[in-house]
Amino acid sequence: MNIHVTAILKSLPGKSDEMKAVLLELVAGSRQESACIQYDLHQAADEPNVFIFHEIWQDAEKLEQHNNTTHVLKFKADTVSLLAKTPAIYITNKLK
Repeated sequence: MNIHVTAILKSLPGKSDEMKAVLLELVAGSRQESACIQYDLHQAADEPNVFIFHEIWQDAEKLEQHNNTTHVLKFKADTVSLLAKTPAIYITNKLK
């Protein structure tokens, strides 16, 4: 069963460009994973420090593997000084 994920991240004021660069690296690495069905990054139009991921993964096991990849671990290390707060991550069910 596919796993849908929505993640919301907020960078510190003045750090949105740095955050965007780190997130775009994460997107590139994640899209290379065979279990990645969709991995889209959005930036809020009215609040540039807010970034939203919409992801679809093949299954829960593959999502867990993704969370332990080199590019995810690098993202976590690179964003320690950029995040305003802990990201909100939601595993969701698609409704029609």
